[in-house]
Amino acid sequence: MLNTPLLFLAYNRPDPTRQVLAAIRAARPGKLFIATDGPKPGKPGDYEKCQAVRDILRNGIDWDCEVHTLLREENLGCKAAVSSAITWFFDNVEEGIILEDDTLPSQSFFPFCAELLEKYRHDQRILHISGDNFQQGLIRGDGSYYFSIYNHNWGWATWRRAWRLYDVDMKSFQELRQDNSWQAIFNSAAERDYWLNMLQLVWEGKIDTWDFQWTFAVWANRGLCVLPNVNLVSNIGFLGDGTHTGSNTSSWLAGLPAGTLGSLVHPSRLAAHRKADRFAFNHVFANKPMPLLLCLERLCNYLCSRILKIDRG
Repeated sequence: MLNTPLLFLAYNRPDPTRQVLAAIRAARPGKLFIATDGPKPGKPGDYEKCQAVRDILRNGIDWDCEVHTLLREENLGCKAAVSSAITWFFDNVEEGIILEDDTLPSQSFFPFCAELLEKYRHDQRILHISGDNFQQGLIRGDGSYYFSIYNHNWGWATWRRAWRLYDVDMKSFQELRQDNSWQAIFNSAAERDYWLNMLQLVWEGKIDTWDFQWTFAVWANRGLCVLPNVNLVSNIGFLGDGTHTGSNTSSWLAGLPAGTLGSLVHPSRLAAHRKADRFAFNHVFANKPMPLLLCLERLCNYLCSRILKIDRG
């Protein structure tokens, strides 16, 4: 039985929910927290899908465990539903594992998180443990895992002490935007500008998400993230209906196989692996299309500047 508490976040996708629950069932956590968002009003079929998910969760927990539920009747959306559910989780536990309904872990993921939650429990430098590896087979460092500035969150774990740093509204962003000291974590000006633009959109409420705020909390507090040298979680949510994966079903990240890890070898160096982080930015983030809102905003700013220049001329 897995002694580490686990939070399972679900919404309206029965098939992925069933698969991830089966993996959780195999790990048999002794404490299981379940949070679901409610159906979107006016969205055809959403109520039925949400009910189907809840039926799967209700009938699929057949091992001896302590179950806590947060089943919302109204739809809060990704930002509020996920962030408040994680806060609810850490109001009740000191540390734990978080899985969403499209993050299918291998069985190695659970002991990986459990062992490292214990090892780094009191190390204030470590804020996040991820089950993801997007290095396309490249081994980083001399251990079973390495450290990164990137908190990939398709299956992850953390502590209450770390989550206390989280602010869903990013109230300190504008002040810290002007602070160059923490921005030294980036490998290039392009990487820095990409993330400052993205975080600006989140701060302005133009992206309905919870995870960039967690990324900002990690960066603002100069935190480090643990990433395995083998991918341990497969994202099975690239089905065209995901909030963030959307219709990008051809992405190389879709369904990336989840492997296994044996006994952990701890790395000799506790610092962000710069080459790995540069690779992650170039292959996971930089090649994504710029968000439409940002494109439109830049176009409007450009057109306005041209109009003003013509008027003044």
